[in-house]
Amino acid sequence: MPGVKDRLLTTIAAQLGNPHGTLGKGVAFVLNRGNRRAIAAAVDATGASTGAAVADIGFGGGVGLRLLLDRVGPGGVVHGIEPSPDMLARARSAFSGEVAAERLVLAEGSLTALPAEAASLDAVITVNTIYFLDDLPAACAELTRVLRPAGTAVVGIGDPDAMAKMPFTPYGFTLRPVADVVAALTAAGLTVEQRTLPNPPVPFHLLIARMP
Repeated sequence: MPGVKDRLLTTIAAQLGNPHGTLGKGVAFVLNRGNRRAIAAAVDATGASTGAAVADIGFGGGVGLRLLLDRVGPGGVVHGIEPSPDMLARARSAFSGEVAAERLVLAEGSLTALPAEAASLDAVITVNTIYFLDDLPAACAELTRVLRPAGTAVVGIGDPDAMAKMPFTPYGFTLRPVADVVAALTAAGLTVEQRTLPNPPVPFHLLIARMP
């Protein structure tokens, strides 16, 4: 039978993958604060221009939504796709004006089943999400499907060796070698550039995957 420590770490891991309930509100704050630098770098790496159609998949606390809205300006559209109903409700409240103006479109979904039409997006970011996927090739195929020609998907992941030392990652995280993620993106038809951010205590990798 799992002990108190195991139950606690399982709860933390589950909340990081799908923030919900009262505890999820605190997790959203932590995600925004802890991931902001990596998310900002991912947004910059998209190269998205004013007026673009972009998406943040698995946006969690929502800091990426604000950064993308600022990036594409009033003429652009940001799609926020998130599996957690609680995080969607939080975003609808926090960005009510942008939703009403149709600058922000929020929808429930996941990396393996994106609620977006084929070739509809100029750029996509997804940061600290693929740890919770069983089927990485399917997710990469979905990214390829929704991107327009010359579109860019930026996948952000913590260094797997460093993350393996964290106490909660054995409880529901799948930590893949960076080379395996690059291979999956390449197999889906994308050309991948890798950048590494020195982001103590965990170095962070941005995989910038471009459509032909």
